[in-house]
Amino acid sequence: MRGGPLARLARVGVRDDAPSTQPRSIVPEPTTASSPRTFSDDFVWGSATASYQIEGGAAEGGRTPSIWDTFSHTPGKVEGGDTGDVAIDHFHRWRDDVEIIKEMGLDAYRFSISWSRVQPGGSGEFNEEGIRFYSDLLDALVAAGVKPVATLYHWDLPQELEDEGGWANRNTSYAFAEYAARMAAEFGDRVHTWSTLNEPFCTAYLGYASGVHAPGRTEPAAALAACHHLNLAHGLATRAIRQTVGEDAVVSVTLNFHVIRPDDPESADDLDAVRQIDALSNRVFLGPMLSGHYDDDLIHDTRHVTDWSFVLPGDTQLIHQRIDVLGVNYYTTFRVKKYLGVGERSRNDGHGESAASPWVGVTDIDFVDQGAPYTSMGWSIFPDGLTELLVSLTERYPGQALMVTENGAAFPDVVGEDGLVHDPERVAYYRDHIAAIADAIDAGADVRGYFAWSLFDNFEWAFGYNMRFGILRVDYDTLERTWKDSGRWYQQLIATRTLPAVGA
Repeated sequence: MRGGPLARLARVGVRDDAPSTQPRSIVPEPTTASSPRTFSDDFVWGSATASYQIEGGAAEGGRTPSIWDTFSHTPGKVEGGDTGDVAIDHFHRWRDDVEIIKEMGLDAYRFSISWSRVQPGGSGEFNEEGIRFYSDLLDALVAAGVKPVATLYHWDLPQELEDEGGWANRNTSYAFAEYAARMAAEFGDRVHTWSTLNEPFCTAYLGYASGVHAPGRTEPAAALAACHHLNLAHGLATRAIRQTVGEDAVVSVTLNFHVIRPDDPESADDLDAVRQIDALSNRVFLGPMLSGHYDDDLIHDTRHVTDWSFVLPGDTQLIHQRIDVLGVNYYTTFRVKKYLGVGERSRNDGHGESAASPWVGVTDIDFVDQGAPYTSMGWSIFPDGLTELLVSLTERYPGQALMVTENGAAFPDVVGEDGLVHDPERVAYYRDHIAAIADAIDAGADVRGYFAWSLFDNFEWAFGYNMRFGILRVDYDTLERTWKDSGRWYQQLIATRTLPAVGA
């Protein structure tokens, strides 16, 4: 390994087997050398999207409203009053979009299925027209030589299920398993990798605690119940997919990890703040999914919010299914310290502004401003955090294959006088983070691939169309797609499988 030692983070009050995702040993420093980095031929290069962010066709083809339709149509919830009714019209333009995917040379394309499109209401009869949409898309991807990676849930719960309690209701987990089984039966011969959930942290905490995402609830106990029912849904769906397709089905889940650093590495209080946030954001999912239990400190920290009686006997065994590849979404790090009660608390957690906090049960922790450079989302740029995360996951779960399923940055792109989009900040962001992955691989992490977020500019949830993450620009008036420099740079990287030297 190269580089100097990182501070060991004390794990105050954590079980000996609690899977902390914080850095615990020496990891390489970010790549700064001028030599190129070459990736193996079997390393998967991809890009990712999500149904509500790109599809449009909100009331077409038998689709019914999801919680994001309801939320985005509620005044004041989304910047500019934007909705996903049209988005970037992928529902009608998917054939052209597949041609872009083919031209870019992607090995794999990660997309999500709209539950409301294939099973309006989330229960009962399935919609053959909606199923045919995804079947045609899969056929085109396979014909183009692209591996389809299908996410079953990327935040767009059918509204009828939310009306019955949403993810705070245990029944939603069983409805999800039924939906997963049908999708496996319909598409199992063409989907390369199944991802059950995308970022359950956001679903549970931003949707049910802080309310900045759909369904917009601010109920801390419901948020923790949602965490458990999302975990249960993952386990039930994983079992259903393998029962339908066979044990060889490749099943994954995608988590957005929080790489948390103490403001003062020598402060026991700040180290305990790291522990608390790690428990709420990372271990609440990793514990049951990969180890078959919830960690004692998580239950203890939140005992004043809920008694966790929604966890029934046998649940953690159902959740603890084999994960063939763990999806890792990474954008930034977080710095925390204990709040001492003086002055206003600092909320630089990158999760939107709300009077309610997503950090259920936590009242004495500050999220400290980490400083520039920032993306347009206000997220500090720390490529080394990705190396730390991948190495720490490998240390905690030896033999677990990893895939970086989302990584990218929003910047204020403009079309130049030459009609092109020059986005050097995004190119640098990708270069540095992919170099960080190379460092993690050198340190022994089993990283199988990388998916750039996002293939297209799209509906960025509560930010509407104000944030551009795409490596292809979308004109929201004409819906024309334009390659950005970052898209061409990524195309070249895929073709050569070699990360150019810094400055190249």
